[in-house]
Amino acid sequence: MFELAEVARAPLAAEAVRRIDQVFDAERAVNRCPAAERLQHRQSVVAPLVTNLHAWMLETRGRLSRHNDVAKALDYALKRWAAFTRFLSDGRICLTNNAAERALRGVALGRKAWLFAGSDRGGERAAMMYALITTAKLNDVDPRAWLADVLARIADHPASKLHELLPWNWVRKMERRKAAA
Repeated sequence: MFELAEVARAPLAAEAVRRIDQVFDAERAVNRCPAAERLQHRQSVVAPLVTNLHAWMLETRGRLSRHNDVAKALDYALKRWAAFTRFLSDGRICLTNNAAERALRGVALGRKAWLFAGSDRGGERAAMMYALITTAKLNDVDPRAWLADVLARIADHPASKLHELLPWNWVRKMERRKAAA
């Protein structure tokens, strides 16, 4: 839709972008707020904008040929409407997937380097390490410190207590150690 508005200068695409921008502008007011506050704002401020956008899209789509590029873009959005509007009923859900895309950026950039992991098992190991490092980062744990500590202790650690070494448990244990010292 954005390309149609900028490149093709399609007035209907430009109107769609303007309406979508209204939703994003309203959402910016509650970025980084607690989920409950975001949900309340979404239900009172953002939901009416989304409802108007949906009505406009349906009405506009009805006037266009199925071969029209704007119609194809509207069809794409309308088919995914339930997934798009899910954020209106859950304050924990982000309006965009930018955070997920940023997290995967390293995977896309490293794809060429990992092409020759040696074997399927090597690729699986690399994926596992990437998942561990990302999990540590998502839990506000320094991956280097965590991996160094875990790798130093894992050989003597009981298998029944491996869960203690997971990043979210490890950080609590380290905090308790610092408090005791």
